[in-house]
Amino acid sequence: MKQIILGLIGQVAAGKGTITDYLKKNYQAVSFRFSDPLRETLDCYDLEISRDNMQKISTLLRSNFGENILAKAMAKRVKNSNQEMIIIDGVRRQTDLDHLRDLPGFNLIYITADPKIRYQRYVKRNENIGDDKLDFAQFEAKDQAEAESQIPGVGQTAKYKIDNDGTIEQLYDQVESILKKLR
Repeated sequence: MKQIILGLIGQVAAGKGTITDYLKKNYQAVSFRFSDPLRETLDCYDLEISRDNMQKISTLLRSNFGENILAKAMAKRVKNSNQEMIIIDGVRRQTDLDHLRDLPGFNLIYITADPKIRYQRYVKRNENIGDDKLDFAQFEAKDQAEAESQIPGVGQTAKYKIDNDGTIEQLYDQVESILKKLR
């Protein structure tokens, strides 16, 4: 069985989660998010699961255990999975990609969307505490955070790109087009 491993890279609220949900529903894909170990750590210590806290934990882990520590965790989860389709959501850094691209069947997909569209999605989904209270200037500042700063450059190296400024149907059509090429 040949695994298809899709690494999703894109700025906050570009559509990575929507694509993941679609692939889980229609292809029984399994997904691993770079934020999963961070959320698990915060939860273990009964700390607020917020974007700021996840960035703090990520910085702490990477500075003490190596820049690729989260990519190693993702690779381990992938290797322990026997699913035909695996999504790795939240590739951000070149060191993430360096560690993951050696996985057989790995393909990087860069998802982009206009910042104003991403902002509307971000506030509406309210995934982390306080997300619904952000104004657009605060959202733009988050795009400049260390965890987000490498995304555009690393995304440009992706073999596949998706523009998610359109309808949900247009997004799904782009996903299907990529899957057709991979099969």
